[in-house]
Amino acid sequence: MTDSADSPSFRLAYVPGVTPAKWARIWAERLPDTRLVLLQSSPADADGLLREGAADAAFVRLPVDRAVFSAIPLYTETTVVVVPRDHVITAAEEITLDDLADEVVLHPLDDVIGWERPPGEPAFERPATTEDAIELVAANIGVLVVPQSLARLHHRRDLTYRTLVDAPQSEVALSWPQDATTDLVEDFIGIVRGRTVNSTRGRAQETPAAEQKKDERRKPQPGGAPRRSTAAGARGRSGGAKNSGGAKGAGGAKGGGSRRGTGGGKPRRRS
Repeated sequence: MTDSADSPSFRLAYVPGVTPAKWARIWAERLPDTRLVLLQSSPADADGLLREGAADAAFVRLPVDRAVFSAIPLYTETTVVVVPRDHVITAAEEITLDDLADEVVLHPLDDVIGWERPPGEPAFERPATTEDAIELVAANIGVLVVPQSLARLHHRRDLTYRTLVDAPQSEVALSWPQDATTDLVEDFIGIVRGRTVNSTRGRAQETPAAEQKKDERRKPQPGGAPRRSTAAGARGRSGGAKNSGGAKGAGGAKGGGSRRGTGGGKPRRRS
């Protein structure tokens, strides 16, 4: 998972036809301190890289061994047939498997369609790889059925392809060992699933500085509320003192006048 404590890395394998550039770019933006190592692999070798711990996760084609690996299906590819540009099949934009009944259909050993029974007539010998099969198509030996991404990967000017509307399709998935779902694997799962950097799903994200500031503003400042209460109480006490003093002064003046009026009457006239 890591090269050293100071230089962590995440190793991602991918099979031909899968382009990890978009996810690699997002990874670099979100985890700039963790290097993403891309490992190109053949379909047959991808699960070996995961089993041996040589890769932390991989873009593979389904199916995978669900007893060993977890997998998140990502997308399903269109199936096409690759033919020479002057082939009769090019007269139509879409064809069916029945249209291949009389064609020699090449079936390479690294085929990813997963046929129960390939269409058309079998070739005398199975090519070792899809790349070898492409060369045989260019030599007019036969035609080749592949996912569209592989037709584009092995593009040649003298070849073209047409959609097979009723053919099996290849499904691409992100896979990793079930017993090795690490934090970095969770981070990458979030990226391929389109989660935002602040998403609460998956691995917990650290609170951004802006959110921390918001939280701090929401919290009462130490001594803030008591100071407002003390000031209000002081104003109340100050006002009460004034009112009380005024009442006493008025009462005192009134009382004093009353006492003076009672204690001192008019002088008696001498008889």
